[in-house]
Amino acid sequence: MSQSSKPPKPPTPPSPPPPVPTSADVARLAGVSRATVSYVLNNAEAVRISEPTRRKVREAAEELGYVPHAAARSLRAGHTRIVLLPTSHVPVGPLYSTFLNELQWALRGLDYTVVQYGSLGLSGDEAARAWAELRPVAVISLGEIALSAHNVATLKRAGARAVLTVGPQSVPGAHALVMDQAEVGARAAEHLVERGRRRIGVVVPEEAGLELFSAPRLEGARSVPGAEVVALPMAYSEESAAALAQRWGSLGLDAAFAYNDEYAMLLMRAFQDEGLRVPQDVAVMGADDLLIGRLLRPRLSTVRLEMPTGERLAGLVDQAVREPSAVVRRHDLMAAVTLPRDST
Repeated sequence: MSQSSKPPKPPTPPSPPPPVPTSADVARLAGVSRATVSYVLNNAEAVRISEPTRRKVREAAEELGYVPHAAARSLRAGHTRIVLLPTSHVPVGPLYSTFLNELQWALRGLDYTVVQYGSLGLSGDEAARAWAELRPVAVISLGEIALSAHNVATLKRAGARAVLTVGPQSVPGAHALVMDQAEVGARAAEHLVERGRRRIGVVVPEEAGLELFSAPRLEGARSVPGAEVVALPMAYSEESAAALAQRWGSLGLDAAFAYNDEYAMLLMRAFQDEGLRVPQDVAVMGADDLLIGRLLRPRLSTVRLEMPTGERLAGLVDQAVREPSAVVRRHDLMAAVTLPRDST
């Protein structure tokens, strides 16, 4: 090495990360006590704090980048504020998507943290153990995983104050949020029979997972006196709808009740392509009352589902959490109403 050469400079050490802001920092900046900071940021309802003070605390927390520590808050309260909502395994339509979005917003308004959990492929026992690891204060099962009384007990031992199941079946220890899908099929078949259409083809989706809704709707249609019901598998595609329309004449049917409005619209277009007149040759009925069904020609007859508001269901969750020792109940959350239009 020559005399003029210099040894390389050592690398500059990285700057230490800035200190994590604490509630004490927020209290100093806002000019309030740490207790006040805790009350404001944890939305404590039992303590009255003026709106200007709340605003100062929130602005100070925002300026410092402070957020409460969820684990510490849970330790103080004795439970988390997590409501676990398993993600759906099947494609849900606009009606259910809107309902689930409303539910999440309403729960957030009640200071719950909604965690959507991907549970695809899990059994009831596996799902209950996986959900319990997060120590949720409540679980809302959408019915795609069959839970048992043992699974409910597992969740409650892990700290869940309430387990709520959506579906036609009640589970011991859980609140039952009943959405009777059979009523949808019964209302549709009743309407068609009243119109003199007794030989009814009920479109059953071929897509896996939708049987949770489609099977009860089929049984509901079959329960109507005077209805001669035939189950007709159909995929959610133009090709499948066209194949069904092509063989319609050989089936001896005079009406179609599709699983929902989307399947009904596919089938109605396929009927028209085959030269079948709606409703003269075949009456068509859907379910869910989507806006686009009113824009078709002929306008689509349907069954409207009167769903609960997200606020109502969030209120039921909150009540179940605040009263964990209360007797579990059945809540009927859905009604079905026929909306006759031009297609029947």
